[in-house]
Amino acid sequence: MVKTSSSKFSVVSLCAGAGGLDLGFEMAGFSHEYAIDNELWATKTLTRNRPFWSVCHGDIRDLKMGSENSPDVLLAGVPCQGFSLGGNRKDADPRNQLYKHVLRIAGEAKPRVVVIENVLNLRKMRSPETGKFFSAQIAEDLEKCGYTVFQDIFKMCHYGVPQTRRRFVFVAFREPPPAGYSLPQPDAQVTSIRPFLFDLANEEANVTVLPLLNHDPSWGFCSSVHLETGESVSETDSIKPVRFSRTASDGHPVRSFDEPFPAIDTATVWGWAQGNVQAVRATKDRVNGKHVRNPTANVTLWRISASRLRSFTHREYARLQTFPDNWEFLGANKRDIHKQIGNAVPVEFARRLAENIYEALDCIDTGSIFVNQNQQLVLFA
Repeated sequence: MVKTSSSKFSVVSLCAGAGGLDLGFEMAGFSHEYAIDNELWATKTLTRNRPFWSVCHGDIRDLKMGSENSPDVLLAGVPCQGFSLGGNRKDADPRNQLYKHVLRIAGEAKPRVVVIENVLNLRKMRSPETGKFFSAQIAEDLEKCGYTVFQDIFKMCHYGVPQTRRRFVFVAFREPPPAGYSLPQPDAQVTSIRPFLFDLANEEANVTVLPLLNHDPSWGFCSSVHLETGESVSETDSIKPVRFSRTASDGHPVRSFDEPFPAIDTATVWGWAQGNVQAVRATKDRVNGKHVRNPTANVTLWRISASRLRSFTHREYARLQTFPDNWEFLGANKRDIHKQIGNAVPVEFARRLAENIYEALDCIDTGSIFVNQNQQLVLFA
């Protein structure tokens, strides 16, 4: 892990996943020194896109780093499944303790900044050892390691990402932070999905010159729940974004191009509907129906019908996570790729966070006052 770039500041990434945080920091001007993840396909994705990065398929519990290999910034997107509302939310889930290895590695390498990113639910789940909320426990443990800790909850749609997804982020400085420092500030407006997906939804009328990576759109969504009627489609029939899964949600499944989506995760299935689009609530047959999880429930479920339906491609999900179109995801099957995209930190948020930290480090080195300024990056033409 020797610096190989002329960049002023360097970064090492733990639990790197498919590279959302890493790519954002590279965009902001950091040299990428090393990344590790225990998911094989995630490391293959990183290597495919950045063959000049040093990428390791391994467990951070086995990683040792000395101060001679110290990066300026240590990134840690530790697994969120134990905390996430989409998981089992068990306080004693062993994945919830991986942040301790981040702190151990920080103690060994002594980076100038430690960044830990995770889900909002850190504030509601308690450490089984101390009884404190994990958000407070992590901040306290960072302070014990000699860091000044800043933490906040970030709603992605105010940071150039077309999702209402919220993330909990810690930014910890070993040196005194610069005068005036603050974490990235939100945009006044929210980011809608239109600039990210409208062209792909309507690509038959706007033919892409070159094939997109991870993009194989095909109408004909097969479902025992939703109905593709096969009725004729008019040129004037607009294509609408729709949610195919989590059909008990209170949120209407037919969405607008001019709003952000809910969180793009590893489970929810989204897609397109065109022609005679309808969404109605129906009562599930909990005696003879398929996939009955709770036979005593009486909730009604959303059912979508349209002339034609199709699910999102991986490229469409990746755009909602603000990955650039040239970032290719590898996997043995669709699930391998969907998990990588859903677990990733949105790239545009990562870039803004990285620019914030880059400026802070520069201010520390020059004795300057910190000025927090956001600037939107255009990822797609």
